[in-house]
Amino acid sequence: MRAARLIKLVLLLQSRPSMTAAELAAELEVSERTITRDALALAEAGVPVYADRGRAGGYRLIGGYRTRLTGLARGEAEALFLSGLPGALRDLGLADAASAARLKVSAALLPSLRDAPDAVGRRFHLDAPGWYQEPETPELLAPVAEAVWDDRLLSARYLRGDGEEVERELCPYGLVLKAGVWYVCAKTASSFRTYRVDRFTAVAVGEERFVRDEDFDLPAFWEERAAEFARSLLRAEVELRLTEAGARRLPHVTDRVAAQEALAAGAAEADGRVRVVLRVESEEVAFSQLLTLGPEAEILSPPALRARFTTAAAALAALYA
Repeated sequence: MRAARLIKLVLLLQSRPSMTAAELAAELEVSERTITRDALALAEAGVPVYADRGRAGGYRLIGGYRTRLTGLARGEAEALFLSGLPGALRDLGLADAASAARLKVSAALLPSLRDAPDAVGRRFHLDAPGWYQEPETPELLAPVAEAVWDDRLLSARYLRGDGEEVERELCPYGLVLKAGVWYVCAKTASSFRTYRVDRFTAVAVGEERFVRDEDFDLPAFWEERAAEFARSLLRAEVELRLTEAGARRLPHVTDRVAAQEALAAGAAEADGRVRVVLRVESEEVAFSQLLTLGPEAEILSPPALRARFTTAAAALAALYA
């Protein structure tokens, strides 16, 4: 346990110019006193850890000290972090780099651990695309990925959802693969935005590099924008009455967050059912989603949607009479 912590401490100091004892303690989830003892142990073992005193002090490595797996190139190391996504690696043109990286890592392992990569591969597999979909690799993904890797400016023509084609100058910060669809998160002249890679009609990777905003957090940015997008789709409301079983199943047939919000604000009725107002994408989508609840849900409004359910219920009753 301590050995793993010491290795992580060295890697943290290797990745940053300096870190305070408090910062290291927070990263490693130990006390500052433990950090002091660990730094002393590393120094005694020959690792050049130096402590700067004072309010602005901290720990740092001196003499250009680095620890790494010998022979691992930058591109291979980057590809290694995606080695659990074989489809994504092929799309990005990194399959060969990942294969070489895995061989080098395997060669660096102790003999007793050489079977670890195969053992993991036999037990875990990530299938990113959704069901009933044949994912297609966007034609221009490779040059977009090149710009992302090298922090290069990207000139692009983009087909918007309304069919208009626009020109954009982008600083591409990162790529996201969501349900088989590739997106690039990029900074424009005014803000960070998200673009579907398959909607680029032309791209040109510039020679000029941009300076990344170090505060940009790709996972956090994507999570926020994905939530905003999901909320933006919910433009209509449906009032319905649910049985206990219907309330349990509602988050599984419609937008989970919208269902949870509706249930939290719902009003219990005397017969044990609950009346809720649910945000939905449209009446058409609500019809197909809520129809799966059958008699566990009664549509109260809008009247047109209730009429559709009345017609559907009558047709089912006639069919099974």
